[in-house]
Amino acid sequence: MAADPRLARGDPRLATATPPQPPPPPPPAEARPQDMSLGGMDGSQDEVVSNEGLSGEEGGFKLKFCTVCANNQNRSMEAHLRLSLAAYPVISFGTGSLVRLPGPSITQPNVYPFNSISYNQMFTELSNKDARLYRANGLLAMLERNRSVKWGPERWQDWPVGKPRLEHKEDRGSRGVEGGVVDVVITCEERCWDAVVDNLLERGSPLNRPVHVINLDIKDNHEEALVGGNAILDLADTLNGAAREEREKGGSEGWVEGTGDGRASFDQRVPEILAEWQERWPSIPAIWTIGWF
Repeated sequence: MAADPRLARGDPRLATATPPQPPPPPPPAEARPQDMSLGGMDGSQDEVVSNEGLSGEEGGFKLKFCTVCANNQNRSMEAHLRLSLAAYPVISFGTGSLVRLPGPSITQPNVYPFNSISYNQMFTELSNKDARLYRANGLLAMLERNRSVKWGPERWQDWPVGKPRLEHKEDRGSRGVEGGVVDVVITCEERCWDAVVDNLLERGSPLNRPVHVINLDIKDNHEEALVGGNAILDLADTLNGAAREEREKGGSEGWVEGTGDGRASFDQRVPEILAEWQERWPSIPAIWTIGWF
């Protein structure tokens, strides 16, 4: 089959803002491992770089992103690919308890654990089970894309924030996020946004570092994932442009801690930026809050 050719303290939800509605490479080596109902592809219904960001040959300062869906398979991986191709530092996760993919019937999903099985293993297993079925429903094409992006699905709740991710250096978009922190988390479904916000509260913000958590409600199918990938890249470009502007005006001092003038100005602009983005993408509802690592 053909491969994908494009290879705040306290409860932050109290600060949630909903933008106004607009008017009418080859796969990595296999050597590295260390309740949702069946529906879409994600099971919905389902060398360390400084924290100051990339610069120079990468085109100047780059915000660091994290994309999240239910199973780290369809929507988050499409966005991960798009952002990495645009030279953004990016990682991705799922929030489910297990990875669930469609099977021969709605009562027979293919179920896998997070963090310990690769996309390549899934591809091989499903090919051996029923290549015709899984090629027809798009699972094999999705896994073919995924295994060219990173090793396997990771679970948000198991992510040790701030721990170096040096074992992920072969992942696309890994340069810049080796330190294990990001500036913006973009989820693809509201229940994933809820899971991320709840988990940030449970962690207790040990790093005292702010992070923007944005949900873009993207339907869990291959076609909508493609549209969502474009929408996420558009938002990333707009946010990154604003971050560069504010760093030039207010400086980069205190950016990581969220205390500098440049960072404070950028943080204040995010809701407005998201509202403007919503006008360009009216079919994708968005919500936002700021949380803490």
